[in-house]
Amino acid sequence: MAHGDTELLEERPETAALPAGLVTGLTSFAEAHGGATAIIEYVGRRGARIVLVGEDGAWGDRFAPGTDVARHACAEAGVPVEKTWERELISKMRPSRNLWRSMGRRSLAR
Repeated sequence: MAHGDTELLEERPETAALPAGLVTGLTSFAEAHGGATAIIEYVGRRGARIVLVGEDGAWGDRFAPGTDVARHACAEAGVPVEKTWERELISKMRPSRNLWRSMGRRSLAR
């Protein structure tokens, strides 16, 4: 095995340290909203966005340095991850009035 291969194995999410507060944030959101489901979105160099949808319709997000770290954090927090945006998950989301208002301003500004 080449030296570079060893480095790749050492960075696997099972052995990598999770960012401070990520698992706690996911767990807190899930507990506050009667459970949660996550969607992980790749956002380039920034890493991955974890979009959380609570059972009560609330939603929020957290960021991780990569999709592998995001999946590991969700597993540690006991938050199931969906592979795609399913109709049932989208129908649970209840955006706030402020979000609708800001989305309207963005489309009018184009």
